[in-house]
Amino acid sequence: MERAHLTTIDLPDSPGVYFFLGPKKEILYIGKATSLKNRVRSYFAKNLIEARSELIVNMVLESATLDFTATESVLEALILETNLIRSHKPKFNTRSKDDKSYNHVIITNEEWSRVLVVRGKDITENFEPHEIKYHFGPFPSGGLLREALKIIRRIFRFYDMKKAIGSETSKISKGTIDFNRQIGLYPEAGDKAQYDQTIRHLRLFFQGKKATILNELERDMKRFAKEQKFEEAGVAKKKIFALQHIEDVALIKSDRGGEHKAGGFRIEAYDIAHMAGQSMVGVMTVVCGGEPQKSEYRKFKIKTVNGANDPAALKEVLGRRLTHAEWPLPSLVVVDGNEVQKSVAETLLREAGLEIPVVAVVKDERHKAARIIGNKILTVKHTLEILHANAESHRFAIAFYRSDSRKKQLL
Repeated sequence: MERAHLTTIDLPDSPGVYFFLGPKKEILYIGKATSLKNRVRSYFAKNLIEARSELIVNMVLESATLDFTATESVLEALILETNLIRSHKPKFNTRSKDDKSYNHVIITNEEWSRVLVVRGKDITENFEPHEIKYHFGPFPSGGLLREALKIIRRIFRFYDMKKAIGSETSKISKGTIDFNRQIGLYPEAGDKAQYDQTIRHLRLFFQGKKATILNELERDMKRFAKEQKFEEAGVAKKKIFALQHIEDVALIKSDRGGEHKAGGFRIEAYDIAHMAGQSMVGVMTVVCGGEPQKSEYRKFKIKTVNGANDPAALKEVLGRRLTHAEWPLPSLVVVDGNEVQKSVAETLLREAGLEIPVVAVVKDERHKAARIIGNKILTVKHTLEILHANAESHRFAIAFYRSDSRKKQLL
């Protein structure tokens, strides 16, 4: 398949699942994306051979076209991808429902069903067929699955105890249940009918049938209101809102971060360069695992700021950076400046729904690093990497400014 073919397909900048299809419309590969447009484009980058496995390169060459299904959230894309791979078993998807190392979600067939994450190799060893009520998976990424269950749990409370509910013998086990009820992880004791509905809704959600759940909840809400059971109606209304506005920022971050080098603490550093407000430019540098990632450095010509306004320029640069869903999100953002620049970055990230810490490197009169302000734990743990990233951003910004200024003088 050629890159030019992409111009005939209107890929949205939204979550979903994409399908690479062969000459006979057979599904060759299924993948999920936080941004369908950006993820699919990445398969046609010039460095595909270096960035992807030989298997994926062959898949792109063999494919004739592609299709996609947009979803309302990354969480739903994750679940849809898993279900479709299990159903179609595309030849270029290396994952398999028989792979023993992948995680599965098991809902037990008990009076009070438990929702458990179990590795494929442990299912047959730990469970008899009649002990499993519902089975979903495999989920190749354990990290994404854990984040997904955290999100789901905000909507549906469920038990995840190792032992069956009611079989606890120690005070610690009973205390754990009581504590988890108090913080909203476990359901209130005694309401069996309500819990059975929760388990049914979990099953429907993992089957990709969110619309069915919403219809049922809306029907329940109207019935409760008619019966003047306003508290129950309020609970149903909150679930409807939560399902319609799934907050999966953490899942997006995990998904994008997983595309980067595993185990690396990614620092992005930003700096602005100009001469009295003229020819203003900004840069982003990246240090991951203590090493600069120069192929990921980025340059920005400031477009919206007039005059020497470094905080406003930083806001533009960071805002433009956040539009690139294909770039992995950082573990830490480093800005050159003081509390003003730090506050600008924190506000912008918070408005984008991202919980990424920010530190600022404060300079002395000779423009040497004097101190770091921000998260003390991260500052102590990553002092050298922070200073390295900041020094790189300053060097890169000055070099870009000089290069850009020379080009303008030649015009």
